[in-house]
Amino acid sequence: MKANQETEIAAMNVINQFAEAFARRDLKAMMALYAPDPDVVAIGTGGDEKRIGPADIKALFERDFAQFEDASLEVGRHSVSAAGSVAWVAADAIVHTDTGDRRINLPVRLTVVLERRGDRWFIVQFHGSTPAAGQKEGEAFPT
Repeated sequence: MKANQETEIAAMNVINQFAEAFARRDLKAMMALYAPDPDVVAIGTGGDEKRIGPADIKALFERDFAQFEDASLEVGRHSVSAAGSVAWVAADAIVHTDTGDRRINLPVRLTVVLERRGDRWFIVQFHGSTPAAGQKEGEAFPT
């Protein structure tokens, strides 16, 4: 069900805080947005980027930060739905990075599940994916 305005604002505030912390390479701020639970999940675009638990997620971000000089996350069109203390965001975004030898503008699709605990919302699942390479518009599978 579509989230009410208060929940939508709160959920997008977490997403925007994540984007800002990512651009600053502020690992502490990024990790503060994640639930401290052992089953919290982050899935990135790489085949090896499925991490479970705060320590593994932190290690993934440390690795990512070592591989770029500058980066930002531009969040575009999005929808926010909710039920009780859980909200989920689906968003189109672009990751802009400068690796030192090349500039990359990577379109991504984000799905983020958040849980409200008290007066705070925490990320409990974060998934970023890229559209399948070689899949033509209107086709169900890549060629």
